[in-house]
Amino acid sequence: MISRNLKLLIVLLIVGSITAYVVLVTIPTQLVKRSYEAAKTLGEDFKKAFQFTPEITVDQTIVLNQQTQVFELAVLSQNFGHDYIWTNTWLGSTKQIFITGSFEAKAGFDLHRRFSIELTDDKAYVTLPEPSLLSIESQGDITYRDENGMWNWVDMNDRTKATNAFIKDARVYAAQAVFVKDARSKMEEQLKTLLKPYAEEVIIRYETSVTIPAPN
Repeated sequence: MISRNLKLLIVLLIVGSITAYVVLVTIPTQLVKRSYEAAKTLGEDFKKAFQFTPEITVDQTIVLNQQTQVFELAVLSQNFGHDYIWTNTWLGSTKQIFITGSFEAKAGFDLHRRFSIELTDDKAYVTLPEPSLLSIESQGDITYRDENGMWNWVDMNDRTKATNAFIKDARVYAAQAVFVKDARSKMEEQLKTLLKPYAEEVIIRYETSVTIPAPN
């Protein structure tokens, strides 16, 4: 007959094996499964909020790749007025075109660059590009005031050149405007709100050199 001590030892070995399996296999598997499910849910949340899905990594394993049907994420728009003077001098005679008009500028993020989220140790590490000016659009209220030179008169070709220079100058102005930087703080606020259910701390990092290839 099996002694009581041997029975006890067998029971302890069985209990120990079950406990080890639960601790080493079952619990980690359930935690990983929950983490992956959370990552997929996060991807859906991003898709609803921004119409794209970032790359999402859980403990160094990529769960979702970056997916998007649009390649610009505009988070802020701003209307602004702009003035410009176009000049041309020929044989000492100068003609000028004074141009004014308003534009709508959109600032945000170029999604050709990598946008990723890494979930690890109750932290969310977000990597995204610096915000930039995405577009400017004339509001259709451009006005011109011509000033002819003595023998150097304004013509329609000058109007075309002046308009192109005016729009180019407006773009340069908008790219350096404060509202482009405001896009960063607005995006950070949205990211922290969106990631609050998934991480205790959100760490945001910006990079300017890493890109992802455009689709064929």
